[in-house]
Amino acid sequence: MAFSHVENAWDAAATELAAFASIEPYMASDGAENDAQNAKLIRLNIATRFYLVPCAAFTVGSVIGLVRGGRTASLRFLAENVHRAPTTVQGLYFYKKTKNYKVLLGGLKGAAFEGGRLGAVGLGWVGMEWVVERMGWGEMKEIGAAIGTAGLYSAMYRVGWKTTRQMIVLGAVTGAAVKGLGLARGLL
Repeated sequence: MAFSHVENAWDAAATELAAFASIEPYMASDGAENDAQNAKLIRLNIATRFYLVPCAAFTVGSVIGLVRGGRTASLRFLAENVHRAPTTVQGLYFYKKTKNYKVLLGGLKGAAFEGGRLGAVGLGWVGMEWVVERMGWGEMKEIGAAIGTAGLYSAMYRVGWKTTRQMIVLGAVTGAAVKGLGLARGLL
């Protein structure tokens, strides 16, 4: 009995949570009870490209980073330990064991770094598409996103003017290819 106020608070919180976690679709007004329940619901409509493109880019970047990071860590371990090669079977076992752990750790670090970087580029691409679309240039959003992403990427890495021009041209070609693929998908 001493904890009845806690149980009442728990029941009230569960009722509130059930109102927010409802996955029933919004129905037309059936009465005051339905309107009161739907007034508490929060609905977010997020376009699928806002999470598909960055997630796909993160996945591809993680695979690339895993391979590159593991290979780099393997070569680094070999270079650092070339002067003390194992002389016994037990030494060879610990040498390979240590090398495998270092390769795994290097691969995971590389996967996190490359995945994060490529995911950020994908998020930047989608953000640029959204900005171009909000500006009223919806027909050119892919090309604008590609050129804007190339410009930001070249500014972020402070490349020279010649390389920046090449990146912008490559971005325009990539954006046009993406736009062409979208048009071809619409025709099918």
